[in-house]
Amino acid sequence: MKVAVTVWDERISPVFDSAHTLLIADIKNEKIKNISYESFHPQLEGRLTEELSLLGIEVLICGAISQAYSTLIEASTILLIPFIGGNVNKILESYAKGNPLAPTFLMPGCREDSSSV
Repeated sequence: MKVAVTVWDERISPVFDSAHTLLIADIKNEKIKNISYESFHPQLEGRLTEELSLLGIEVLICGAISQAYSTLIEASTILLIPFIGGNVNKILESYAKGNPLAPTFLMPGCREDSSSV
Protein backbone atom coordinates (compact mmCIF):
# COMPACT_ATOMS: atom_id res chain seq x y z
CA MET A 1 0.00 0.00 0.00
CA LYS A 2 1.26 3.49 -0.83
CA VAL A 3 0.88 6.00 1.96
CA ALA A 4 1.58 9.71 1.51
CA VAL A 5 2.34 12.07 4.37
CA THR A 6 2.65 15.84 4.07
CA VAL A 7 5.98 16.66 5.70
CA TRP A 8 7.92 19.62 6.99
CA ASP A 9 11.39 18.57 8.13
CA GLU A 10 10.84 15.40 10.18
CA ARG A 11 7.29 16.23 11.22
CA ILE A 12 3.84 16.12 9.70
CA SER A 13 3.24 19.45 7.99
CA PRO A 14 0.84 21.28 10.33
CA VAL A 15 -1.38 22.60 7.50
CA PHE A 16 -2.10 20.55 4.37
CA ASP A 17 -3.12 23.61 2.36
CA SER A 18 0.40 25.06 2.50
CA ALA A 19 2.38 21.81 2.32
CA HIS A 20 5.06 21.50 -0.35
CA THR A 21 6.50 18.03 0.19
CA LEU A 22 4.98 14.56 0.25
CA LEU A 23 6.78 11.63 1.81
CA ILE A 24 5.59 8.49 0.04
CA ALA A 25 6.06 5.15 1.75
CA ASP A 26 5.34 1.65 0.50
CA ILE A 27 4.00 -0.44 3.36
CA LYS A 28 3.95 -4.23 3.06
CA ASN A 29 3.56 -6.82 5.80
CA GLU A 30 3.59 -4.16 8.53
CA LYS A 31 6.95 -2.83 7.32
CA ILE A 32 7.98 0.34 5.52
CA LYS A 33 9.72 -0.84 2.35
CA ASN A 34 10.56 2.27 0.33
CA ILE A 35 10.45 5.98 1.06
CA SER A 36 10.58 8.73 -1.53
CA TYR A 37 9.83 12.43 -1.57
CA GLU A 38 7.77 14.35 -4.12
CA SER A 39 7.27 18.05 -4.63
CA PHE A 40 3.64 18.83 -3.96
CA HIS A 41 1.37 21.78 -4.76
CA PRO A 42 -2.11 21.36 -3.26
CA GLN A 43 -2.99 24.88 -4.38
CA LEU A 44 -3.68 23.40 -7.84
CA GLU A 45 -7.09 22.14 -6.69
CA GLY A 46 -8.15 20.94 -10.13
CA ARG A 47 -5.23 18.50 -10.29
CA LEU A 48 -4.97 17.49 -6.64
CA THR A 49 -6.59 14.06 -6.69
CA GLU A 50 -5.26 13.36 -10.19
CA GLU A 51 -1.71 14.06 -8.99
CA LEU A 52 -2.16 11.83 -5.92
CA SER A 53 -3.71 9.05 -8.01
CA LEU A 54 -0.88 9.17 -10.57
CA LEU A 55 1.53 8.63 -7.68
CA GLY A 56 -0.49 5.56 -6.66
CA ILE A 57 -1.45 7.01 -3.27
CA GLU A 58 -4.02 4.96 -1.36
CA VAL A 59 -3.81 6.72 2.02
CA LEU A 60 -3.03 10.36 2.79
CA ILE A 61 -2.02 11.34 6.33
CA CYS A 62 -1.88 15.07 7.06
CA GLY A 63 -2.29 17.78 9.64
CA ALA A 64 -5.08 20.35 9.54
CA ILE A 65 -6.87 20.51 6.21
CA SER A 66 -9.49 22.91 4.85
CA GLN A 67 -12.96 21.66 4.01
CA ALA A 68 -12.45 22.22 0.26
CA TYR A 69 -9.40 19.96 0.06
CA SER A 70 -10.90 17.43 2.42
CA THR A 71 -14.03 17.15 0.28
CA LEU A 72 -11.99 16.66 -2.91
CA ILE A 73 -9.86 13.90 -1.40
CA GLU A 74 -12.75 12.13 0.34
CA ALA A 75 -14.66 12.06 -2.98
CA SER A 76 -11.78 10.11 -4.54
CA THR A 77 -10.62 6.58 -3.73
CA ILE A 78 -7.91 7.91 -1.38
CA LEU A 79 -8.38 7.37 2.35
CA LEU A 80 -7.81 10.67 4.17
CA ILE A 81 -6.47 10.65 7.74
CA PRO A 82 -6.39 14.32 8.79
CA PHE A 83 -5.48 16.25 11.95
CA ILE A 84 -2.41 14.14 12.71
CA GLY A 85 0.75 15.72 14.11
CA GLY A 86 4.17 14.66 15.30
CA ASN A 87 7.29 12.87 14.14
CA VAL A 88 6.67 11.39 10.70
CA ASN A 89 8.77 8.26 11.32
CA LYS A 90 6.89 7.36 14.51
CA ILE A 91 3.56 7.98 12.81
CA LEU A 92 4.45 5.82 9.79
CA GLU A 93 5.78 3.02 11.98
CA SER A 94 2.59 3.05 14.02
CA TYR A 95 0.39 3.09 10.93
CA ALA A 96 2.39 0.28 9.29
CA LYS A 97 1.79 -1.91 12.35
CA GLY A 98 -1.94 -1.29 12.11
CA ASN A 99 -2.15 0.87 15.23
CA PRO A 100 -4.74 3.64 15.32
CA LEU A 101 -3.17 7.08 15.00
CA ALA A 102 -5.70 8.70 17.34
CA PRO A 103 -5.55 9.69 20.07
CA THR A 104 -1.74 9.35 20.28
CA PHE A 105 -0.93 11.52 17.24
CA LEU A 106 -4.07 13.63 17.06
CA MET A 107 -3.29 17.35 16.82
CA PRO A 108 -3.98 19.38 19.99
CA GLY A 109 -7.52 20.72 20.07
CA CYS A 110 -8.88 18.05 17.69
CA ARG A 111 -11.39 15.47 18.77
CA GLU A 112 -11.13 11.87 17.66
CA ASP A 113 -14.61 11.96 16.13
CA SER A 114 -13.66 14.99 13.96
CA SER A 115 -11.48 12.88 11.69
CA SER A 116 -11.38 9.47 10.08
CA VAL A 117 -8.35 8.25 12.06
